[in-house]
Amino acid sequence: MTCDHCAASVKQALLAVASVSRAEVSYPDATAHVEVAAGTPVSVLLDAVRVKGYGAEAGGGACCATAPKTPAKLSVAIIGTGSAAFAAAIRAVEEGAEVTVIEASTTGGTCVNVGCVPSKILIRAAHVAHLQARHPFPGLATHAPTLDRKALVMQQQARVIELRHAKYENILETNPGITLLRGFARFEDAKTLVVKQPDGAEKRLTPDRILIATGRSPQIPDVPGLADTPFWTSTEALIAEETPAHLIVYGGSVVALELAQAYLRLGSQVTLVTRGALLSKDDPAIGEGLKAALIEEGMRVLTDTRVNAVRFDGKAFDLETSAGTLSGDRLLVATGRKPNTAGLSLAATGVITDASGAVKVDDHLRTNVPHIFAAGDCTNAPQFVYVAAAAGTRAAINMTGGDAALDLSVVPAVVFTDPQVATVGLTEAQANELDMATDSRTLTLDNVPRALANFDTRGFIKLVADKQTGRLLGAQVLAGEGGEIIQTAALAIRNRMTVTDLAGQLFPYLTMVEGLKLAAQTFNRDVKQLSCCAG
Repeated sequence: MTCDHCAASVKQALLAVASVSRAEVSYPDATAHVEVAAGTPVSVLLDAVRVKGYGAEAGGGACCATAPKTPAKLSVAIIGTGSAAFAAAIRAVEEGAEVTVIEASTTGGTCVNVGCVPSKILIRAAHVAHLQARHPFPGLATHAPTLDRKALVMQQQARVIELRHAKYENILETNPGITLLRGFARFEDAKTLVVKQPDGAEKRLTPDRILIATGRSPQIPDVPGLADTPFWTSTEALIAEETPAHLIVYGGSVVALELAQAYLRLGSQVTLVTRGALLSKDDPAIGEGLKAALIEEGMRVLTDTRVNAVRFDGKAFDLETSAGTLSGDRLLVATGRKPNTAGLSLAATGVITDASGAVKVDDHLRTNVPHIFAAGDCTNAPQFVYVAAAAGTRAAINMTGGDAALDLSVVPAVVFTDPQVATVGLTEAQANELDMATDSRTLTLDNVPRALANFDTRGFIKLVADKQTGRLLGAQVLAGEGGEIIQTAALAIRNRMTVTDLAGQLFPYLTMVEGLKLAAQTFNRDVKQLSCCAG
């Protein structure tokens, strides 16, 4: 016992035993004197005290009680320090756990260091350069931008450092519940992690719970000759201090498209080569519309084109392709990303992965091994930083005894090209694969007043609805500011709104998001016959 309150609690526990008629408990002496009915086992009295969390033993006619033992904190080890890892670490500490995060490289993971943050800064700078050289207002003179790529990179990386410190390093410095351990982690068995530290020493950990949050890195295709050349991945492209005269980009998805357009706008000649269509997992109209916009802007786009071999002679890259030979002074390979799980020795744990090496998890972020969880891009979940952070938080809740599911039924996505690609919910094809009868409408942006005012009517808004009920199932957007539009569609889908519901909402006039209302109205009327802001 540590205080008079403890003594009172022990006394109450003893008096609750039916055969006890009197109990006197002394905090200074740590003893209890009890009057009980004859034949009452001492063990009954001891158990009554112990069940309240106090130690107790019999001796000399007295029952001696001690303070409750402080239970050991749950120990959690997290492999990685990206968005999923930090979200999990912060929440696990809030739930009372002691957390060790293990990192072999730069703190903060992909998003802040070599992904979302630097890429969006580069894209924004390129957009400004594009507007200087080419905008739709004849009363404003256009001119070729004066480019200092080194200065742009310095500004970009300064912001990366600032955000990494504010959102990651500062948390490690100020949160005493989180310990950073530097080194490469691998599993010795399902219970034991071995961390090879920078000095070569190995440290073994046997935490109660383990979270795998190791992210992804660029996937390099097996093209003859490619590995022997100084090609770029997105990491090098983001920090390059020179602008290539001719950049060849190999890839047709998010990273390839965003960086290809950025370099085009910074003054490079750009040839994009992809094995299939652009954004082949989306509605085909999205890829075709974006392809047309990029070609109109000056990019050469070769879809359905195989790269058979790559050579580098010290000055130029030569690509042998199914469309002929391509030559350029730089080559950016952006053909996807692979999960960083190969070095973890997951075979020693029995954790199941898919063919790509991604860790399979359920909606509670559990692997098939009860005490091992996984979150973020290293799993089979969608590869978005906001999904990773949400997964990390829920994994922490579940690792510490809670019950939190990650609902991925409505996940908005944005590609930061110009026009932007923004999608949520089901495409027509996906709905039909689920045997859902659909009805859809596509509104071109020359019907959206804000697009007309911007003199930029490239793109469209497409809505997919359930044919029977009119409930909104999906939205596909190709538009300037498409990323600012899509969340409204996501909320409409989440709240099971019909297109009639959406058409009846109040939307501010001369906003791009008003296009959602107009698209919804086309299910029942011809919007060309409506006056401005017609409700």
